[in-house]
Amino acid sequence: MAGPTRTPTRTCVGCRKRAPAFELLRFVAVRAGDHLQLRPDPNRRLPGRGAHVHPDPACFAQAERRRAFGRALRFTGVADTGPLAEHLRAVSVPPGTNEDGASAPRPTSKVGRPT
Repeated sequence: MAGPTRTPTRTCVGCRKRAPAFELLRFVAVRAGDHLQLRPDPNRRLPGRGAHVHPDPACFAQAERRRAFGRALRFTGVADTGPLAEHLRAVSVPPGTNEDGASAPRPTSKVGRPT
């Protein structure tokens, strides 16, 4: 008899809550020239030590405020968070809304209208 399948859990560096790994976005620090860049790893394939954050701008802001990225990835100095922030903005906008959170205009339907 096979046992229950376990889902790996990870801790969000922003809110510090544990969640299944598939609910969190993995990111890694990549050296770009002489500085570090935090790069999203949605496919979980980039080499190196990874850390996880909820795909929510609030968790990202909390991690920045707490300076959690350096501790989680074990590096010193300041990393460029731009690519990670951009990815989080792109994936956190709910369908049917624009980036301001307002409803996006719906295209008018011509079905059922007399011509």
